[in-house]
Amino acid sequence: MMTNGPAATIGEIMEVPFPHPRDRSQMMENPKYYTLRNRALDFLFGRYALTDAD
Repeated sequence: MMTNGPAATIGEIMEVPFPHPRDRSQMMENPKYYTLRNRALDFLFGRYALTDAD
């Protein structure tokens, strides 16, 4: 996952354990999906979200 901005860097690598091709409805039945989704959202909105000062 990338950090924000023009000088973006790799902020974190997240391994996705679902095989290709991926079927969204099947993934959403897997509890790991929500763990990964929440981790990605935490990364995007919690640690690297732009603030008013940015």
